[in-house]
Amino acid sequence: MHINVEPSDDYAILHLRGEFDTYYCPMLQEEIDGVQKSGVTNVVLNMRMVKFINSTALGAIIKAFKLMDAQGGKLVIARPSSFTKDIMEKVGLNRIVPIFGTDEEAVAALRVGTERQDKTPDADFEDDRSAVIFTLVDQERLAHFVKATKKAENPVHGHAFGGNWSGIGRMSGLDESGLLFTWSGGKTDLTPFDMGQMLAIGTQLAVKFRLPLLQRGYCEARVDVNLLEERADSVKVGAEFVEIDDDTREAVRQYAKDMAFLKEELRKATDG
Repeated sequence: MHINVEPSDDYAILHLRGEFDTYYCPMLQEEIDGVQKSGVTNVVLNMRMVKFINSTALGAIIKAFKLMDAQGGKLVIARPSSFTKDIMEKVGLNRIVPIFGTDEEAVAALRVGTERQDKTPDADFEDDRSAVIFTLVDQERLAHFVKATKKAENPVHGHAFGGNWSGIGRMSGLDESGLLFTWSGGKTDLTPFDMGQMLAIGTQLAVKFRLPLLQRGYCEARVDVNLLEERADSVKVGAEFVEIDDDTREAVRQYAKDMAFLKEELRKATDG
């Protein structure tokens, strides 16, 4: 990772570029220490070009925020990439460290306060690290619900329904036993009731998902639906792993451990 410092009279913008992992945590603190020694107490972390960040790096940002706050300074984040924004929201870091859509908003907040103004655009599913791609193992059951609809378009490939149809949900929870996700039906025109019937408890799904804090592509597994809640415009789905390779299970276990670590760090920051 590279860090470029853009100094000003009463603040400095640190432009982070590359992959922010454990190795570069001391570098960030050294740059912040250097800024403070020059008499500047307010820092903006521009994270537009950060392609990857792990739990230790997120912890380093929390630590830097707490240290600057204790010394009468402020630290905020500006323009996070879709990757970093998604992870920060997932662990709740955005509730501690203010995040802004532009450098100008971040600087203005440093001067008058730090009300959060997260206006960064949503990513499409290719960049969305919370995306869960799923399909029913029972293709006849799938065809019964999806092929019969008028607008059954494959959300992954963007063409009309076919035998390789997949739905895209948004992951809300993950541990070594299974995952949680929500699904709004995409372009199937299914009602929440129909979605619930399609993904009824006991339905087996083939799923693909990512582990945002770990550098790897999609993980694959088979799951059985064991929880289904209908909502106003979507369904919440809980699913238990029934087929998953050992490497993927270990990666999921590490992800859950990292998330627990970050949530504990955030709790400490909140408790003061």
